Amino acid sequence: MSDAPEAGGQAPAEGGTTIPAAIADQLRREILTGAILPGSPIKERDHAERLGVSRTPLREAVRILAQEGLVTLRPLRSPLVTDMSRAEAMDEVAVLRLLELAGGELACLHATEAEIAGIAALARQVEDSHATGDKVEVFDLDMAMHRAIVAAGHNGALSRSYDEYLSRLWRIRFLSARLRSDAAQVLAAHRGMTGALAARDWPAMRSHMETHLDGLVRNLEAHFAGQEP
Repeated sequence: MSDAPEAGGQAPAEGGTTIPAAIADQLRREILTGAILPGSPIKERDHAERLGVSRTPLREAVRILAQEGLVTLRPLRSPLVTDMSRAEAMDEVAVLRLLELAGGELACLHATEAEIAGIAALARQVEDSHATGDKVEVFDLDMAMHRAIVAAGHNGALSRSYDEYLSRLWRIRFLSARLRSDAAQVLAAHRGMTGALAARDWPAMRSHMETHLDGLVRNLEAHFAGQEP
């Protein structure tokens, strides 16, 4: 990765993305896959040299990851890869659950037909690629589907709150999903959710969402117990 044409760290990288965003993508992948471990410091000089970039766009990339909850910023000290405890994760998931269910209900009421079709398309992409696709990319698609459901409720305050909690749980949710042995049930829940949304059937949507969220809790418990569910 090179930042030769850097202009304040915002010059476009290959594909039109900015250099900080490209650096954030690389660091995010390394954090999610465990190449950079929880609690590890993100030392600017070391990572800038390793990635072949200057420290300014690296610093901006770290701020992006901090907004996502993957990195914890510290005054006058190197940022740390966030290491969430079981109690913290379960508290966050309890709130995430309420927000997601509220978003699902609003989506059944207010989603446009185009939004419903987009959500169904994301669900199909997850199903088509879950077995052989890149794990991080499949996970990103999965989370994009969940975000799209909440966004389709057209309540900005709810969407912002949901995005905040989802971002903070990004890494721990990815790790628990990686351990998952219930892929068939998860994909079935996705199909159930999209079908209920298309029918604007909130009771059915709630049932499928609760089943899906119960699976998330089990997977997190298994992750913290160090064993597959």
